[in-house]
Amino acid sequence: MSLFDNEEGMYWPSFTDLMITLFFIMLVLFVWAYSTYNPEAINRLKEQLEVTQRQVESIKKIEQALKELPDKYFEYDPRYKRFSLKKNIEFETKKYDIRPQYYGYLLQVGREIEKLISRLQDLYRDKDIRYVVIIEGMASKDGYEYNYELSYQRALAIYRFWKRHGIKFDEKICEVQIAGSGTGGIGRFPPAQEKRNQRILIHILPKVEYFADEN
Repeated sequence: MSLFDNEEGMYWPSFTDLMITLFFIMLVLFVWAYSTYNPEAINRLKEQLEVTQRQVESIKKIEQALKELPDKYFEYDPRYKRFSLKKNIEFETKKYDIRPQYYGYLLQVGREIEKLISRLQDLYRDKDIRYVVIIEGMASKDGYEYNYELSYQRALAIYRFWKRHGIKFDEKICEVQIAGSGTGGIGRFPPAQEKRNQRILIHILPKVEYFADEN
């Protein structure tokens, strides 16, 4: 099953979107508390608003840093907030084996993601932040009955390839998820370019457990 809604225009909101929504909810509560003149509630909500605002700003910085993967290997899609590989990894029909001509390129891709996670860990060492790396495989609409399973196997093949070559993500701060969206999902190439939908997408999401208060 795809992690993404297959209706055009629908996608998971970013963590920033959720935090901004929370900020406005807190703002409404603050106005309500002020209108009823409850000093204790006003002070409590004011403090929470300030913390939430700092959290939003920090998450924006993290998401901006996530876009700094080199454009030699990655192409960022701002509409769907995800990366696709600059070089289209072509698979043989109904197969998930990685062709040898892509080995060098995929090694560089894995190393760049590994370096980014390590750099973010150093930058935000004082915050309890985790990251989710989603490797999403896709398939073209060619009538194959098991395209959803096939797309998952393609993503899994990338992950196993990286592990075999010593590319690992620190499990203490990074969770890797393998996904296959089959012939569904969003942001697909049009029918005239259907074969290009046999591709790999990379999603890197911050997962914030707790933010220490900042002065």
